[in-house]
Amino acid sequence: MTRLQRLFRIAWVFCRYRLDTFLPLAELPAPLKLFFLLAPWHLFPQPKLSRGDRLRLALEELGPVFVKFGQILSTRRDLLPDDMAASLKQLQDRVPPFPSDQARGIIEHSLGAPVSELFAEFGADPMASASVAQVHPATLRTGQQVVVKVLRPGIEKVIRQDLALMYLMAGLLEKYWSEGKRLHPVEVVADYDATIHDELDLQREAANASQLRRNFENSPLIYIPFIDWDYTSKSVLVMERIHGIPIADVEALKAAGVNMKVLAEKGVEIFFTQVFRDSFFHADMHPGNIFVDVSNPADPQYIAIDFGIVGTLAPDDQSYLARNLLAFFRRDYRQVAQLHIQSGWVPPETRVNEFEAAIRTVCEPIFEKPLKDISFGHFLLRLFQTARRFDMEVQPQLVLLQKTLLNVEGLGRQLYPDLDLWSTAQPFLETWMRKRIGPSGLIKSLQTHLPSWLEQSPEMPQLVHDALLQLRSAGPTEQQNQDTLALLREQQRKTDRRWRRGIIALALVGVAIAGTQPGAAEWAQNVPLWSWALFAGAGALVLRGSR
Repeated sequence: MTRLQRLFRIAWVFCRYRLDTFLPLAELPAPLKLFFLLAPWHLFPQPKLSRGDRLRLALEELGPVFVKFGQILSTRRDLLPDDMAASLKQLQDRVPPFPSDQARGIIEHSLGAPVSELFAEFGADPMASASVAQVHPATLRTGQQVVVKVLRPGIEKVIRQDLALMYLMAGLLEKYWSEGKRLHPVEVVADYDATIHDELDLQREAANASQLRRNFENSPLIYIPFIDWDYTSKSVLVMERIHGIPIADVEALKAAGVNMKVLAEKGVEIFFTQVFRDSFFHADMHPGNIFVDVSNPADPQYIAIDFGIVGTLAPDDQSYLARNLLAFFRRDYRQVAQLHIQSGWVPPETRVNEFEAAIRTVCEPIFEKPLKDISFGHFLLRLFQTARRFDMEVQPQLVLLQKTLLNVEGLGRQLYPDLDLWSTAQPFLETWMRKRIGPSGLIKSLQTHLPSWLEQSPEMPQLVHDALLQLRSAGPTEQQNQDTLALLREQQRKTDRRWRRGIIALALVGVAIAGTQPGAAEWAQNVPLWSWALFAGAGALVLRGSR
């Protein structure tokens, strides 16, 4: 199917299910309003289905990229009416399966042996069928119960076509829409492109699962099933079979006596632990991928599957997010404005006072409500709408994080409507920040940066000598030689300064530690003020040396 055929296919499905009825025609510009009023879909009768079922069926017909979009929407009850969200929930496990003989063929081709030799038992009927792959039950020769995940045949071609159309539309938006350059739609599509192609490599998903399993080894928060690497390839993944109640089945969880408040708060804790402790988070936490172990209803444990989409954050992004969230919790709107400017979200020439006042106007009415009544999703939407006036730019590297946070809140509110995401998150963030900027954080920073300084410094004279020899053999102009030599000498001076700062920082830390009482129960309370000052001085030297 060519790109043009795919475009006609999307238009056909749009017409067939009369999705035009979802558009806010009254808010559209006059030319678009006229186009939609005269569009050909008015020739189609409106199906005798609910609007939620029409949207769900349309997304299913359009394929995996659109199904993924519907899965994201299904957890956002603060953005969608309940009837539409309930219909989209069916996208998690009711995508039509492909024939089991095709699945067997893919398994045998990928693993190089007949299914009857690989498994003691193999279920022909799939347990679940998702947008990118489907899952079959099986039993290994050892007796271990597993699930076998198999990629849909021909899925890569379909995704390439849909992504090509997305790039086309994003390019048009960026070129002709007044908000396009600020929102970077092409970069957002490129980020999604990388994400969904990662999901098509089941070996990558297996590696993600192994990493998450290590991160939460023996954790009471969440269980990650193990991967059988002997039976895993790019197109096939074999994983331990888990047993639990789907998190979307709230009635079954309540019938099992699960403490819903604890379950909802654990979900929030899992998210922030992944983001800030590990900088590696499950970024596809829709209801179809989460189960609950109810063997101990008072202290339930999450079980996660489907690790095709994960996110990571750089240390600077982690620090920015934590400081921003804490500033919101404390209603320090000036710091929020300054952080937006410092991070590059809004232009550096933005007037802090005006931006602060705009943020306060958005936040104060929200914070006057009880915390349990505050929707983080609605709050973010209002904030972004306000920041748009100040040319706030989209940060593509944070798109996955924002989506995951909204999913977590949506799930948490389904489980426990009184969930207070703010008070659950604030202590975690405060503890993380103390560890990051306290003595242990400074020592860790020294351990990270100092070895690279020490490694580079002895080599610098030789590097200068080699560079001068290259200049001589190349025969550049005298002025070029002088400019290059001046640059190299400046690099040497910077390296020497880093060396001295590193030695002084180590000395300061050593003296500061000598003044502490590490055996005390509350260590931080028994550190003398002068030791804290030395720690701060060492930290300042480290930060200056890393520039």
